[in-house]
Amino acid sequence: MRSGFVSVVGRPNVGKSTLVNALVGTKVAITSPRPQTTRNTVRGIVTVPGMQVVLVDTPGLHRPRTALGERLNRLVEGSLAEADAVLFVLDATQEIGPGDRLIAGRLAEAGTPTVVVSNKTDLAGADRITLQLAEAGEWDFAAYVPASALLAENTAPILAELEALLPEGPAFFPEGTPTDQPEELLFAELVREKFLSRLRDELPHSLAVVVDDVEEQDHGVVRISARLVVERDSQKGIVIGKGGAVLRDAGAEARREIEALLGARVFLDLRVKVEKDWQQRPGMIERLGL
Repeated sequence: MRSGFVSVVGRPNVGKSTLVNALVGTKVAITSPRPQTTRNTVRGIVTVPGMQVVLVDTPGLHRPRTALGERLNRLVEGSLAEADAVLFVLDATQEIGPGDRLIAGRLAEAGTPTVVVSNKTDLAGADRITLQLAEAGEWDFAAYVPASALLAENTAPILAELEALLPEGPAFFPEGTPTDQPEELLFAELVREKFLSRLRDELPHSLAVVVDDVEEQDHGVVRISARLVVERDSQKGIVIGKGGAVLRDAGAEARREIEALLGARVFLDLRVKVEKDWQQRPGMIERLGL
């Protein structure tokens, strides 16, 4: 069979995580309209007859303004160094910009076999998609595929192109395994996802979620204790919301999704803590598991 690790790269908010979920066939990475939603290298596993692809969803490459931003860029560069192939995701609704060209240049220098995906074709007209693919074609990568990750359209050709690029080798994970993420990380990310859509301005970037404990209790309820970490006291009030509304509503939505994932009742204990300017403190970033 053919098998290998495939880094999924692109600018922030081009739909990398949505594409990984579509290819895996289930949710393994959180999604949000907010840039820099992905903070870890999340691995989604696709196993089909004759092939296993380990997709490494990476944070969007960007110009960093914080120690966290610098760390996210290093995660991307590290994943590229270990990749057998690359999925380079473009946003079909936007013109190719300097950030896309920068990434294309790095991929060309690395020489890693690359498939370019023009994503969000459900939102872009045919003319725009054609123009984008023609311009990207000048980079002379291995293949170019238009697709809609949101609608899971045209994903089979992406996998076919990857199969042609990956080396022969054994499966890395048992068939049916969708991800190798620890469940604590997945729970934390699902909680953070529910707050991202409810928070404004820079606050989404100032929020981190850490699961401290997962305990299966005697009466069949799974108790999950998690910290929501922000950088300032004023942000703590926003995350909690008037009368605790934001904390209650986001927590309830996260709890329902985790219950569906586990097939069990969940008690989700969320607490908000202030760690001043944690994004600028490398030691704190490490302690938060980022």
